[in-house]
Amino acid sequence: MFDQSPYRCRVEWGKRGAREAAERGDILIIVDVLSFSSTVITALNYGAIIYPYPPYLDGKNYAKKVGAEYILGRREATEMGKPTLSPVSFQKEHAKKKYVLSSLNGAFCTWIASEVPALLIGSLLNAASVASTANQISCITKANITVVPCGEQWSDGRENEDSLRPAMEDYLGAGAILSNLEGSKSPEAEVCMAAFQNSEGKLEDWIWDCGSGRELREKGFEADVRHCCRLNVYQTVPILQKDHFVAAEGNV
Repeated sequence: MFDQSPYRCRVEWGKRGAREAAERGDILIIVDVLSFSSTVITALNYGAIIYPYPPYLDGKNYAKKVGAEYILGRREATEMGKPTLSPVSFQKEHAKKKYVLSSLNGAFCTWIASEVPALLIGSLLNAASVASTANQISCITKANITVVPCGEQWSDGRENEDSLRPAMEDYLGAGAILSNLEGSKSPEAEVCMAAFQNSEGKLEDWIWDCGSGRELREKGFEADVRHCCRLNVYQTVPILQKDHFVAAEGNV
């Protein structure tokens, strides 16, 4: 059986990894660099309130129930001048406003793994801060920590194929966070951390030109890619509180 149990810090991919980590009672750090995690971090940095919601349920109806605005697709929202899954669409004017944010990867993983000691959102933008918060919570709860790079979904998956598309940017984001976590690390976590450490100084170039980066750029969202590949520019750490994210306090 696949198992990283002897180690305090682990890394698991996607929805399956999030579910299994939640069943173990681990602290989870969800990493979806392009762009769910980066969007949530940026939105909370500006004071917005984000409700994660899976894409297969009726997000618009849910938004009405919680008194929030349902975030539209990137293209539609951009044309209407509204915030979207694009992190750079959030600004100071969105402070204290509620938004329901769905995504195939980050929001879905969050939904699956919501019943845990703590669920945090991490990316390159807040790698050091989210690791510090996880370290504090782990010290209090004695729970292990699993970092979950979400990956992407193949758009043309065929019958009996795994739909998960591992994403380089999520792996590097996970490695940046693991580099700041305290305690023993599984071999899987060590390799992930080493990948990040080998990429320092190359992050912007590599993410700009990786498959996910090119995919976004070709759709006209170059600013998102530039924004999301920056390292440790925010101290904001989103933590799930029942059904929405709040910014973790400095002392957990």
